Amino acid sequence: LQVCSEVLRQKFFSEVCDRPHILFVRGHLRGLQIVLKNMLVLFETPAGFAVFKLLDENKLRNVDNIWEEFSTAERAQQCLKLISFKKFKDTAEALESINHLNEGKLGKTLKKVLKNKVEESENLAVGDTKLGSIIKEKLNVKCVSNAATAELMRGIRAHLDSLLGEHKQEMAAMNLALAHSLGRYKVKFDPDKIDTMIVQAVSLLDDIDKELNNYIMRCREWYGWHFPELGKIIQDHQAYAKVVRALGLRQNAEKMDLSSILPEELEARVKDEAEISTGCDISDSDLASIKQLCDQVIALSAYRAQLAEYLKNRMAALAPNLTVLLGELVGARLISHAGSLMNLAKYPASTVQILGAEKALFRALKTKRDTPKYGIIYHAQLIGQASAKTKGKLARKLAAKVSLATRIDALADESQGSQMGTECRAYLEAVVRSEQERGAKRISGVPTAHEPYHFKSEVFDYDAAADSTIKKERKRKGLDEKNEDKANTYANGGTAHKRFKGEVEDVPATPKEGQEKKKKIKMEEVEPIDEDEGMLCERATKSNAPSLVVVADGKMKKEPEDEE
Repeated sequence: LQVCSEVLRQKFFSEVCDRPHILFVRGHLRGLQIVLKNMLVLFETPAGFAVFKLLDENKLRNVDNIWEEFSTAERAQQCLKLISFKKFKDTAEALESINHLNEGKLGKTLKKVLKNKVEESENLAVGDTKLGSIIKEKLNVKCVSNAATAELMRGIRAHLDSLLGEHKQEMAAMNLALAHSLGRYKVKFDPDKIDTMIVQAVSLLDDIDKELNNYIMRCREWYGWHFPELGKIIQDHQAYAKVVRALGLRQNAEKMDLSSILPEELEARVKDEAEISTGCDISDSDLASIKQLCDQVIALSAYRAQLAEYLKNRMAALAPNLTVLLGELVGARLISHAGSLMNLAKYPASTVQILGAEKALFRALKTKRDTPKYGIIYHAQLIGQASAKTKGKLARKLAAKVSLATRIDALADESQGSQMGTECRAYLEAVVRSEQERGAKRISGVPTAHEPYHFKSEVFDYDAAADSTIKKERKRKGLDEKNEDKANTYANGGTAHKRFKGEVEDVPATPKEGQEKKKKIKMEEVEPIDEDEGMLCERATKSNAPSLVVVADGKMKKEPEDEE
């Protein structure tokens, strides 16, 4: 109050005088606590809602000294008096009321208690500020929630049994029952739907497979020094360990009965190979160590089979639709990789499709290559049945159905069984069959008819006339042929072409040996080129004289001589 101005101090004291229920402690701001007369206290218990009345407010002036007033049950009863205690009918009603309080809502039971026991003129102390604001909004009741009320709630909680008059054992039982119910509601708890067990079981199964493989390889290599042929005869690891455990030294194979472990054919082969084996002898101590290792392999194999059966049952209870689609092992690996069934349900189908191929995905993105088409889902039976070309297409469809099945398994209120998974698997199997039939038709279909192929030989006949170096004689058209061509042109509606040179026709010459080609001088008649222009063109061909051509402008041009 020392930091306040004089005007504010006078105003503050005037308001205090109008409200005599406001008390001051120690006269400074640190010790200032406000306690209301005619105050009621609301306290929530696992058994019901309790309403207390504050008897002596003077004892609660200092927050630091409130706990002293609740040091014993007798002193607590001198401070508080029970006005009303509304018990819950059953655990379901208690769970509903507690859930409403946690969500910041006013439940029906609490609303009924406050309407019957609290008047608008009275003040109500509550432990939650949000609850106090809701009560004030809904019922128009003034609520107080501060440090003093928090210490008051602490004292009531310490002596709740004596204040309510209930037995301590009954209150503890109701508290435990409500705690379990609330926990189940929060996590939607179902004893058969604990995905943590699935994650641990499939991880342990993978570890057992690795250890079992190391043990059996060590056993085969160790016993192979004594009986190397046995490893080639028996391929099953568990049967091999049992035979080594029962057989001991290979010399005992002739009189040993192995019919309970091996079929008759393999038993006969083992006995025959034992007689002619090339292995070395081993001591009894070495054989004892090998037998102990075989015992470990047999026990570990039995536990592995038991764990696989446990995982199968758990997957059928936790995710029946996912199990029908992928199988218990692949489905469990998907859940383990995602972390939980709920996390897997949140993934889209595209993520489910490549789940488990993260390294290949990021490597493809880094190198700008094609991304992978499938991850863990590749090991599903449906993907294995598809052809190589349709695996990617079927993986997309299977991932979409797996995403739907996982959401049903994780978020369905009641167990719907594996009906949806069965329907989706039937659809995918039909897709696989249709793809296989389409591929079979493509293979067995009649091909289209093609024209027969004729081989084109690259061998040609040799033309002997091509060896001659003599110039071929040009044969020119006669006057009759040219007039005939001109008449055909006019008959077709065309115009006469101007010809300045006669058309030349090549005539192959086949000279005889020892004879020279004689050049002939042929005189051609004058041919009219164009009647309108009145121009004439003459051409004379002589053996030793060059040709002269008369063109339209009246000039003479000399034509080059023919080369021999």
